[in-house]
Amino acid sequence: MKKIIILITAIILVSCSDNLEDLNKNIKDPAAVPGESLFTGAQKNLVDQMIDLNVNNNNAKLWAQYLTETTYTDESNYDQTTRSIPDNNWSVLYKDVLKDLDESATVIENTTYTTNELNALKPNKLAIIEILNVFTYSVLIETYGDVPFTEALDIDNLLPKYDDGETTYKALVGKLAAAINDLDPSLESFGNADRIYGGDVMSWKKFAASLKLRMGILLSDIDSQFAKTTVESAVADGVFTSNADNAGFTYLSSDPNTNPIHDNMVLSGRHDYVAGKTIIDMMNSLNDPRISSYFLPISDGTYKGGVIGASSSFSSHSQVTPRVEDAVEPGIILDYAEVEFLLAEAAARNFAVGGTANSHYDNGIKASFEFWQAGDATAYLTQANVDYTTAIAASTSATPWKEVIGNQKWIALFNRGLEAWTSIRLLDYPIMATPTEPVSGYPMRYLYPVIEQTLNNTNYTSAASTIGGDKAETKLFWDIY
Repeated sequence: MKKIIILITAIILVSCSDNLEDLNKNIKDPAAVPGESLFTGAQKNLVDQMIDLNVNNNNAKLWAQYLTETTYTDESNYDQTTRSIPDNNWSVLYKDVLKDLDESATVIENTTYTTNELNALKPNKLAIIEILNVFTYSVLIETYGDVPFTEALDIDNLLPKYDDGETTYKALVGKLAAAINDLDPSLESFGNADRIYGGDVMSWKKFAASLKLRMGILLSDIDSQFAKTTVESAVADGVFTSNADNAGFTYLSSDPNTNPIHDNMVLSGRHDYVAGKTIIDMMNSLNDPRISSYFLPISDGTYKGGVIGASSSFSSHSQVTPRVEDAVEPGIILDYAEVEFLLAEAAARNFAVGGTANSHYDNGIKASFEFWQAGDATAYLTQANVDYTTAIAASTSATPWKEVIGNQKWIALFNRGLEAWTSIRLLDYPIMATPTEPVSGYPMRYLYPVIEQTLNNTNYTSAASTIGGDKAETKLFWDIY
């Protein structure tokens, strides 16, 4: 009997040993993540970071002075370091966007799909991934200056070198041009995995051309010929022509897939932000009808903005409208109004883009009115302080078109803080108010992350020296005036 028990036990032990690996398998989660899912995640992380209002992640709407803080005013006073904002922005864009896009491309390249028709979509998918890569790197360069590029994303190299910003930016324009040529609008791409355009390839082509336009304009003051060629080729490729082309991420009504501003302003239960005095004063002076699309009036029916950098009572200052904080408001990263203002800038620089600076300026305002459902812009455009010709004549700026276009472009870019901040730095208009307790001059860039200073000090030190110092006031290579 004892021998039988021993034999049975031995059989059980052998059986268990043979199946240990099977017992440890996770049968609920997929063994590999599809490239399309990685793309969706990267796309959401990118748009979330671009439009977020959380002071731990993105201060651009405060620095563009669309909003100011009510109680804790550090970020309105240009404090970048207390909450490690540069570190968080850097981490999201490199780790949660670029790395996932890189992995998405690798997986898609190595995947053999079930039909020839699906395999034929791979070039379009890879081109769209490249377009978002270019967009993300352009934001990093516009934000920090020199950043890791050629050695970035290599998990075996934790100390990547920083690449020259201008050289990299121009290389990105080349990559964008190649991606445009690789797109085949007769075929589909990501389908529902694409939360911006639903996989529509022609829309991505227009987006890429419009991004090339924006990047070309940014280089206008430092390399006019390169900028001219880039801008004119972008127009030839086919840029946005209506609000139907806008690049807006589709959010859902339930957390965690709502528009981040809904989380910041509604789900948080906090009253941290009110309208900034800078934008309220300008829109009031222009009798701008869009003010009621952006903000709510206070109890007496007027609009009042908080002093930048000072504590502001939430109840006695204008707040954003329900549309701005709606859970499903699309996250816009490029729109038609911006494209028209970029074309106005191009025409003012004598680039051959068709139309005049005046006509594109008017179209930009009309597009903004339409998008924000602010009514007919005709009467507004005839006001002496809005009409392009009279506003140019009245300007005391050394470059009047920069003031006139810059002010209206800034109003139209409301709720798009990062791009508004970039436009302010490029055109030097509108003039921002000095906060009540500034910790620096007006921020011309994000500081490099502390973790880079600590772990990648040799490359960090070289980059900081090259750009002119790791300071908030250091102007980047494209910002020479």
